[in-house]
Order: sequence, then C-alpha cells, then structure tokens
Amino acid sequence: MRKRTKRRTTSRQKTGAKRTKSKRTQYDQSYKRLFSHPKMIEDLLRGFIHEDWVKELDFSTLEVFKDSFVSDNLLERHDDIIWRVRWRQKKWLYVYLLLEFQSSIDDFMAVRIMVYIGLLYQYLIDSQKLQAKEKLPPVLPLVIYNGSKRWEAAQDISELITQVPGDLEKYCPHLRYFLIDEGQYKVAELAPLHNLVAALIRLENTRTLENEKAVAQGISEILEQLVDWLKDAQFSQLRRDILTWLIRVLLPKNVPGVEVPQVAELQEMKTMLNETMQNWYQSAEIKGEARGITIGKAQGITIGKARGITIGKAQGKAQGKAQGITIGEAQGITIGEARGETKMFTHLLETKFGALPASERAKIERMDSKALLKCSERLLTAKTLQEVIKPV
Repeated sequence: MRKRTKRRTTSRQKTGAKRTKSKRTQYDQSYKRLFSHPKMIEDLLRGFIHEDWVKELDFSTLEVFKDSFVSDNLLERHDDIIWRVRWRQKKWLYVYLLLEFQSSIDDFMAVRIMVYIGLLYQYLIDSQKLQAKEKLPPVLPLVIYNGSKRWEAAQDISELITQVPGDLEKYCPHLRYFLIDEGQYKVAELAPLHNLVAALIRLENTRTLENEKAVAQGISEILEQLVDWLKDAQFSQLRRDILTWLIRVLLPKNVPGVEVPQVAELQEMKTMLNETMQNWYQSAEIKGEARGITIGKAQGITIGKARGITIGKAQGKAQGKAQGITIGEAQGITIGEARGETKMFTHLLETKFGALPASERAKIERMDSKALLKCSERLLTAKTLQEVIKPV
C-alpha cells in the first residue's frame, strides 16, 4: 500500500489563517458581550417576538445560565449564550441565543439547533438540575444572522427530512427556531422603536447606505439616541461594550476611511463623527470653489474671445481683439465664478436636504457672492433648508 503523504501548510498560510481567525473571534466576542446584558435580551424578546407568552415573562429574573457549551467531543462553542427567565411565576424558560456571523447561510442550521438543545437537556439531566419526575423546561432557540444575503434555510428540522408515508411521519422530529435576519428589517420599521436591539440592527445596516458620509451621519443619529437611552449609571458597562464594538467592529467595517480614535464614552464617539462630517463638508466646499473658478475661467475666455471679435470688427481688428479679450476675461471670470459658486452651493444643499423647489432655486440664483458665502457658513449647522437661505 502506498503511504499517504500529508500536505504541508506554508507559514504564510498559517499566518493568514491565524489573522482571519483572530479577526473573526474579535468580532464574535465583541458582539457576544452586547448580548451578555439583561437589557439587551429583554429588548430582543419584547421587540421582536410578538407572541402572548412573552407578556408572562418576569424580566427581573433574567440570568445567564451558560455562555458556552462543551459537547462530547470537547469542541467548545463560543458564539452562543444561554439565558433563562421565570415565566408563569415559578417555571424557567431557557433562551438559547445563537449568534451567526457566517457570510454563507447554513442550510442545516435546524440540525445544529436540535443538537445544541439536546446537549442543553443532557446537561440539565447530568448535573441534576431537575427534581424527581420534573419535566424538561421549554427552550426558545433564537438565531441572529447578520450576513448580506437573505436567510433561506429551513427553520424547522421537519422541512429537511424526506417526505415519508403516513404513519411513519409521526416518528420524525419537529423543532423550529426563531430567526432574526438583520438585513430584512427596514429603517421605517426600526427607527420608531425605543429598543436597543433595533438600534444595533440599524447600526449594522448602515453599511448599505450610498457613501461614507451617509454612513457616518446615520451612525451619529443612532448614537444620539443611545446616549440618551443609556445615560443612567446602571448602563455604564453596556455603554462601554457598545463603544468597544463600534471601535473594533462596526466603524472599521462600515466606514473604513475614518480614523477611529480611542474614546471613553459614546458621547465622545458621536462628537468625533460630527467633526468628521463637518470636515467632509468643508472639503467639498473647497473642491467646489476650485472647480467653480476653473469653469469660470474657461467660460470667461470663450465669452471674451467672442465679444472681442465683435468689438474688433467695429474699432479695428488688432485693437478690438486686445480690448475684447481683456474685457471678456474679466467679465467672464466674474460671471463664471458666480455661476460656479451658485452651482456648487445648490449641489451641497441638495446633498443635505434633497431636491430643491423651483422657488428656492430662483432665490439662490439671485444671490450675489456675499450672500452665498453667508448661507454656506450656515449650511454646516442648519437643520432645515430655510435656516440656510433665510435673508442675510
């Protein structure tokens, strides 16, 4: 028999694998820490599971039962958390929370869920957590998925089993998990909710916005809500964990062009993002002004040449050309600069407030350079279009 030779792994491959694993672990652990807070679990159940039994839960009894599992083959799972909460006064309900960060969808998630719940029940039995003749507690299996593709895998294990003849069907397992596919939620659904998990999903979904400025603005608006909701001292650790997740995970992923400083509080992070956006707007204005001058010069030369030729025909070809070009350049540059300023200011307004009414466009086109400059200064802080273009 020929000996099998082991395929060697290069040091570069090992290093790359370690970096990927380290990055993935950092992501998982940052996210997992968020769901290690009772308030997050309460908002998760209240805000996303609209079923009557949720009203019977005593959220003051919420406690982490186990934050990882060791199966028979000693493979420890670090992306799941098990909570328990009292319901109907005395009985425990277990919430098996599985955080799924894979880019691809696991078609056999229902099988995994069945295995994990079986392990949980076996643990309860082996550790003598159940009293004599006591029945096993109910378990809510809950999967949170944040991949870019929409989840299409079966949510009940019975859907994965080949159809069987009549009487045999009763022996097939039935087990369903509750899915939260973050990408399927729209801003209009989540924005009105005073709910931490809804805010978390909105933060994740800023990655779908059109550019970095829009992403930063979206994150800043959500942070403003979180600062208000979590201002009490009891949420100090949750604030720190959200901040850690923002710095290590969300901002590098959703706004890679922003340098993230080490800040100590959510309010500081919000201030930093606002300053970043102001710098972007100022940069856009400078670029716009430069472009306006360039366009103005080009238009001025063209207009000057044409006018110079007309004047030159009447007063003499040589003298007319010289005077026409001189006058044309001066007037053309002035007109071109004014048009460039007006065009760029209109573009900035539409970027911030959307398409402008015809009446407001007419007002802007009548403004001189001084008025445009005054309005541009107000653009950075104004919340409405009228605040920007009010009379100078």
